[in-house]
Amino acid sequence: MSPGPADAADTPAASGSGGIFSPPHLAATLTFTVVMFLTGFAALAVVPTLPTAARDLDGVSLFPVVAGCFVAAGLFGGVLGGHWADRSGARRPLALGMVLSVLTLLVSASSVSVWQLAAGRFVDGLAAGLVAVSVTTAIGQTYPEHLRPRMLALLSAGWVLPSLLGPPLAGLVVQWWSWRAVFYGLAALTALPAVALVLVLRRPVPHPSAGGPGAGGGPGAGQVPAERPPLLVAGLLSAGAALGQYGASAWDPRHLAAVAAGVVLLVGFAPRLLPRGTWRGARGLPVTVLLRGLTSGTYFAVEALVPLMLITERRVDAVVVGAAFTASAVLWAGASWVQGRVLQHVARHRLVTAGALVMAAAVALAVAGCSGGAPPVTAAAAMPLSAVGMGLLDPCVTVLSLGHSPPHRQGHTTSALQTNMNLGQVVVLALASAVLNACLAAGAGPLGGYRAAFALLLLPPLLVAALAVRARGD
Repeated sequence: MSPGPADAADTPAASGSGGIFSPPHLAATLTFTVVMFLTGFAALAVVPTLPTAARDLDGVSLFPVVAGCFVAAGLFGGVLGGHWADRSGARRPLALGMVLSVLTLLVSASSVSVWQLAAGRFVDGLAAGLVAVSVTTAIGQTYPEHLRPRMLALLSAGWVLPSLLGPPLAGLVVQWWSWRAVFYGLAALTALPAVALVLVLRRPVPHPSAGGPGAGGGPGAGQVPAERPPLLVAGLLSAGAALGQYGASAWDPRHLAAVAAGVVLLVGFAPRLLPRGTWRGARGLPVTVLLRGLTSGTYFAVEALVPLMLITERRVDAVVVGAAFTASAVLWAGASWVQGRVLQHVARHRLVTAGALVMAAAVALAVAGCSGGAPPVTAAAAMPLSAVGMGLLDPCVTVLSLGHSPPHRQGHTTSALQTNMNLGQVVVLALASAVLNACLAAGAGPLGGYRAAFALLLLPPLLVAALAVRARGD
């Protein structure tokens, strides 16, 4: 009899053959795919409605706070979920994340002020951190190593349909009805599977140290259980990210002080949540965590700045930008499928190098697209091409990280990956934005400022290409 979703998520990986849809893995595969599909649909439908919501709530100036709260809370959620998964298995943080996903949509839908909307986005980030880390940890606990790239590719493919349907449907609902209806509708869509998941996961879970079937891949008898999560450190780190986002909303002394405080917190506490040697690219697990931060930060900055430049400076229609977002999701999934099926025998670190070089080429297109003589499609092409690079390298970074991590520390590893992913998004975008604003303040034209910001974004993927060999699994 095949295991149910709860058992599959917390049973040590079998060593037998078979694919991700074979009887031993079918229940887990379907469960994780549905969870990530709903997560992707909600994320891609909510984000396009946020500007309208902020405008209606008279909070346009605080939009960076609304957007940044999600990333800041994701730092805390990732740490909490990863350590929790190590101590008692991945299913409980996964269930909590799904329940919070429903609650945060209701909080956002009923917002009477931009600060309530920001609070809703904060809880949503917490939920997303719990779900992302729990699912990744459960994959490490459930599947043998040769099936992990395929499962990660399937999860990436689960974002294709949401990327095709989410933004246009949300736009139609906002236009014909209200942005609140988007949040309420997504809450109703997510509620049923969330309740079903909680009911499935109600059975007691043996402590990982018992080494039983519910151990969640934790340490067996006689091994030391996972340490308690450094929640205070994670909370201060999230506060630092939030302060940085708030400070980016203006340039008066109060906001500059917020930026300074955020930098102090990030620099002071981030190393405590990452493997020793992460920021110097030490071989093995530390460098894989560094690679995740550099690549996700570059991709996040491209997806934020390229559309902004196209709409405000190149006068590109929003529908063209939307098509670029859709193409990015489809090509990311396609490249992820290729690395998991067609290129499965290629060394993972070599695929990381290849993906990073593709991302560098994408950023070069963005630089070229800032020229007034270049067609806008040149810069627009940077988004889907960058997604191809991420589809190739991102699952490989995860697989390499899990390979460098002992079974009872895989939750800690995925937590570190999530933490540095969020840090990379905050830091890389902040640096690129600082270069853009500095160029504008110096009198350079807007396109010149964007050109300089994109030129800065060439550095992270080139560094990843050079460091990837340090992550090799042999």
